[in-house]
Amino acid sequence: MLTRAIPWLRHAVMFIAAVFIFVAARDSRAEQTYVVQKSDTLTSIARKNSISVARLAARNGLEKNDKLRAGQSIVIPDASAADRQPQWNSALPKSLEGIRIQRGKWKYIVVHHSGTANGSAKGMDRYHREERHMENGLAYHFVIGNGDGMGDGQIAIGQRWKEQLDGGHLRSETQNKYSIGICLVGNFDETKPTRRQMESLNALTDYLLERCDLKPSSVKTHQQINVIYTRCPGRFFPAKGFLKELKKRAE
Repeated sequence: MLTRAIPWLRHAVMFIAAVFIFVAARDSRAEQTYVVQKSDTLTSIARKNSISVARLAARNGLEKNDKLRAGQSIVIPDASAADRQPQWNSALPKSLEGIRIQRGKWKYIVVHHSGTANGSAKGMDRYHREERHMENGLAYHFVIGNGDGMGDGQIAIGQRWKEQLDGGHLRSETQNKYSIGICLVGNFDETKPTRRQMESLNALTDYLLERCDLKPSSVKTHQQINVIYTRCPGRFFPAKGFLKELKKRAE
């Protein structure tokens, strides 16, 4: 009986060993923490790990030209995951990459509509400063145009995002501290968002989820998260479809 069992045991041991080798190989490709050595730069570390300087900087909340100090700990992204990242979406403003994100600050991404047929980030900024007396102006971090006042699908970056300031788009001051606000120009109680607006919204939310290390469940409509009932972003905003596709893309 023992003689017969030996081949089976040998195969079992080989299988278990193969599993351990696979797990070890997979874990070796996962994100790792690296302690900066004297003379290290973002560029030199990125080259050693076969990743882009932009991705290394973004993962650590740094700018491409930031200097490192010896003893500093940084996270090295998974190189294979970096290879799978999609190319830069042309709907996104290139200036986004130059903005230093405050790591750990943001918990939610909230979608609004302006409630008006037309509008622009500049017009909203002026209104929020002059009529609503907001010291930091535009309540949202981003505005996406509908072709009337701004380009169709055009993404405007607000000063609150550039400076990583709290939002002013929710009733709760506490929620404003950690919620990114995106406003689509239009009254979606009367019309649907344009195709280009939705394409830009998808590109922007995908980008923010990656840069802020958030999950798709972090994306909410104004109606879902506001402490007081609101119809925003309107009955014709395709909330279910938008959130469903967002989750699919993240799988």
